[in-house]
Amino acid sequence: MMEKEKIKDIVEWGYCIVIALVLALLFRYFIGTPTIVKQRSMFPTLIENQRLILNRTFRITKKMPKRGDIITFEAPTKVYDKWTADQSNPVAKYDDEPKNIFSKFIYYSLEITKKSYIKRVIGLPGEHVKIENSTVYINGQELNENYLGDDVVTETEVFYDFIVPDGYIFAMGDNRTKSTDCRELGCIPINKLEGVVVFRFWPFKAFGKIK
Repeated sequence: MMEKEKIKDIVEWGYCIVIALVLALLFRYFIGTPTIVKQRSMFPTLIENQRLILNRTFRITKKMPKRGDIITFEAPTKVYDKWTADQSNPVAKYDDEPKNIFSKFIYYSLEITKKSYIKRVIGLPGEHVKIENSTVYINGQELNENYLGDDVVTETEVFYDFIVPDGYIFAMGDNRTKSTDCRELGCIPINKLEGVVVFRFWPFKAFGKIK
């Protein structure tokens, strides 16, 4: 009798652990998760090793990020140059996606071996983006980028004059000369977005919402 009760307890604990893990994964995928800044591309807004919280509820609500939002997205597999870029088809390429269910779970749910970028949303679906004379224009209007440092220059010979396709966004890092972004990658499909930065929780002296 004692052995049966022990086995029952173990099975019940096993169920609880599995349920807790599933709930944690669902929360992480659909609600929010912490992340660490590993790149210099968003300096001075974000600095390497800062800890952030990502909001992932857009996966449920299907709500588009806004211009100016800082987002993370799955890194494309191709980097274009001025000879391979097509201004009429400025879309990112994803050629090495996992094929089977297990590898998809590891890659998309656990996000193991997955490379991501963190950038700021600049262009939205259907908008005309033009980068000329170190200035970004959206639908012919100069974009006010008061989040950039005074010495920042926005230049590119790759994607510089195009329409953002439906279902895509165009994003760049704030540290333009040190950022590999949509100027070389192409516009990012919405289904490759991973999260919208909500606030910074480390270091404590920089705790708070990010502008």
